[in-house]
Amino acid sequence: MEKQQLLELKKTAVRIRRHIIDAVYHAGSGHPGGSLSCTDILTVLYFKHMNVNINDPNDLDRDRFVMSKGHCAPALYATLAEKGFFSTEELKNLRKIDSFLQGHPSMKDVPGVDMSTGSLGQGISASVGMALAGKLDKKDYRVYVIIGDGECQEGQVWEALMAAAHYKLDNLTVFLDHNGLQIDGKITEVMSPECLPSKFRAFNWNVIEIDGNDLIAIDDAVEKAKATKGMPTMVVANTVKGKGVSFMEGEYGWHGKAPNKEERDKAISELDKAMELLGGE
Repeated sequence: MEKQQLLELKKTAVRIRRHIIDAVYHAGSGHPGGSLSCTDILTVLYFKHMNVNINDPNDLDRDRFVMSKGHCAPALYATLAEKGFFSTEELKNLRKIDSFLQGHPSMKDVPGVDMSTGSLGQGISASVGMALAGKLDKKDYRVYVIIGDGECQEGQVWEALMAAAHYKLDNLTVFLDHNGLQIDGKITEVMSPECLPSKFRAFNWNVIEIDGNDLIAIDDAVEKAKATKGMPTMVVANTVKGKGVSFMEGEYGWHGKAPNKEERDKAISELDKAMELLGGE
């Protein structure tokens, strides 16, 4: 990745994080922690790799993205708005009764959303169907997914993984947002799904382990997934919940809580300083 391109991606990630904080603040509810942890993955996918068209969101040849952990809609909405699918001003209407930006992604209402998600496990299942359809239709599009590590406590996830490997869906790349936390605490203490990389390998997936908040590592993982033939790829992205906002980082209490005015201002101030260090606005 060229130096200038990396710099622009870093700036984009900061902007997306600012959008997330503001959207959840204005909503008075939402899920900032997991949204912030997967921001870097979304940045690399939408601003470097994915073939999408903001003027034709339903292009049959587009790449598909599924936010399987649908409660992290703020991250997806912020990314789509930053990409240009709709105005960033709309983010302030998150979860409002008359807004198209519901608490979970809706493919019927939001431009750029490829699958409605919310009930954990269903997003990854739908993505397997999308990838299989691409194979049957002899299409070149790729399907990308983000699942949560707490989501891996759902049996449906493993049924989907088994099917993807059985059908050799090498057009499917799944990112595990492995931040180690869910709404009630550490995943290992609530209902441990570990050791996840070993389990994915046992299900006949190509497994890549990375720092999921490192843009270069994410980019490299996507390239390796594209080059892998005959099996789907699982990128185990080790991330920090609340990444980018110091008082949210590694705190499960921020899984599903909106910041108040003081907390919002502190978070935005930190992100503004991060942008200044990058030479942006």
